[in-house]
Amino acid sequence: MDAEIIELDLDRLPAVVDLCRRALDLPEDAAEAPAVVDTLAARAAADRPVLRLGAVRAGELIGVLVGSVSARDPRLGHVDLLAVAPAERRRGVGRALLTEAERRLAGLGAEELLLAGNPPYYAWPGIDVRYTPAVCAALRLGYRQDRTAWNMTADLAAGSPALRSTEAAERRLAEGGVTVRRAEPADLPALAAFARDTFGGAWDGELAGSLGRPDAGAHLAERDGAILGFAAYGSSRPSWFGPMGTAPAAEGSGIGGVLLRRCLRDQAAAGIGAAQIGWVGPVPFYSGAAGARIERVFFLYRKALNGHK
Repeated sequence: MDAEIIELDLDRLPAVVDLCRRALDLPEDAAEAPAVVDTLAARAAADRPVLRLGAVRAGELIGVLVGSVSARDPRLGHVDLLAVAPAERRRGVGRALLTEAERRLAGLGAEELLLAGNPPYYAWPGIDVRYTPAVCAALRLGYRQDRTAWNMTADLAAGSPALRSTEAAERRLAEGGVTVRRAEPADLPALAAFARDTFGGAWDGELAGSLGRPDAGAHLAERDGAILGFAAYGSSRPSWFGPMGTAPAAEGSGIGGVLLRRCLRDQAAAGIGAAQIGWVGPVPFYSGAAGARIERVFFLYRKALNGHK
């Protein structure tokens, strides 16, 4: 491999975006390359240590890797993005980038490296199984698969069940004293507290990334000022929906379906043709509420570093 591995400054990110547009084989990923790169390589740096590596030959960027250390467990490093120019594949570029990332992240204290999303700033749960060369490379380099995750796709074309009206359901909720409305940035402290108290501390960052940002937003349900549920979208990528949650006492009330479809209508109005419901839990709920289907499947991998077991 005759390319040089360098650390990339933020002023090189436009070149990273251009490379990803060419190197991400799935059209839905290539189309959102600017948002993916901004989320992983720039915005994430406010939350955790971020590593930006480039493979360069004669001044041209031919490969890129973005990695990070988990903000919740500094023993875990993550590879958030790995892309190699199509003409440069199978020449050791990806291997060189990943080997250097292992060395540098171990130097930051990581004991394991995960080929898996590092919330709240992530673009994929893991490696989409359709990126078969990446799956093969992970296995060759000693990574072991330890989990499988999947996304569901909600069609946002006119007439889709994902866009059916919520007016009748909202009237029923209002009769019970429940107000459904768009969340504003001022709602973030209360939303974050609700999410922490009800579901644990995993969603604060994603809520912060959804409120008050372009191509993102959230809706909430409340009664007498107390939050009963929320749904958000666009935190990491414009086409991605989530997170969402409903208070256990309000489950079965229809709040979740209303909040979900409100967000999906926002995404459709922004010109998004299909929403990705990322790292899905309750498959039957999303299937019934929005006609969503399982489509993207991801393998998640891990490897011990520096002799750790």
